[in-house]
Amino acid sequence: MKVIFLGSGGSVPTKDRGLPAVLVEYLNELFLFDCGEGTLRQLMIYSAKNGKNKGKNDGKNKQEKINFMNINKIFITHFHADHIGGLIGIINTMNFLGRNKVLEIYGGKGLNNIIKNLPIPKDAMQFVKIYEILGGDVIEGEGYKFVSFKTIHTPESLGFVFEEKEKRKFLKEKAIALGIPEGKLYSNLQRGESINFNGKIINPDSVLSKPIKGRKIVYTGDTTPCENTVKFANDCDVLIHDSTYSDADINKISDHGHSTALQAAETAKQAKAKSLFLIHISQRYADSKILEDEAKKVFENSCVVSDFMSVQISPSPEKRISAS
Repeated sequence: MKVIFLGSGGSVPTKDRGLPAVLVEYLNELFLFDCGEGTLRQLMIYSAKNGKNKGKNDGKNKQEKINFMNINKIFITHFHADHIGGLIGIINTMNFLGRNKVLEIYGGKGLNNIIKNLPIPKDAMQFVKIYEILGGDVIEGEGYKFVSFKTIHTPESLGFVFEEKEKRKFLKEKAIALGIPEGKLYSNLQRGESINFNGKIINPDSVLSKPIKGRKIVYTGDTTPCENTVKFANDCDVLIHDSTYSDADINKISDHGHSTALQAAETAKQAKAKSLFLIHISQRYADSKILEDEAKKVFENSCVVSDFMSVQISPSPEKRISAS
């Protein structure tokens, strides 16, 4: 599983930072959180860079192109322009290139009207399905789920949890020890079904490991610090949190609905997150190290995001996170 930061700035793009867009790659599926202006171009730049690097890396750091046509779901945290402006380009271009597979777009109340009022021709919307959701809604997938939670920014603003379902490893050596031949019986046990072998009932617990906790990513979008984030981010592997300002400028954000790097770090600590990635960086911080240093004082495993940075999340609980 990989998280790719396509845009790490907020409100105003700069030469170094695009507007908010975070891509999650999971078992050949692509999910996009927010879609700021220029997201499609950022995707193409990232893919071109990886295409050049492909084959030059060792097996541990294999890089591959990302095809934006494979995005299945887009999750919009709220309706400010810096979070939805890129939908126009993505939908129009997908239509131009002949997309017919359904593209699901999720967001809060009012999403349907917002998208229908964008300058997108009606024929280009034929493959788009829009879902208005509330905090606490669950979207189920193959081996994973998304959960939305209410944040504090605008009336419709939401954060999102991506959570992989628990898995159990098939312990082949135990099946061999029981004399079970490879084939259909293995498959049945792997699916959690009991089997009848030589007149004896063998249940899957005999050949499956203890449940392995699935990977968990939480993206807040824009928000002030809130208990909901702490609750839904509990024990997550990756927390991607609004960090628009330094705590030294806290007086400037009182009515803007954002967080400081320090506040994001406090949230990560309370949530017992494994790692914190700071996003939505204001253009005023040309040197974002100020924000990272601020966060690290409270939560050591903090990192300010940069455009095109990626984070690999391993299935192994022992070594979950590696960034590049």
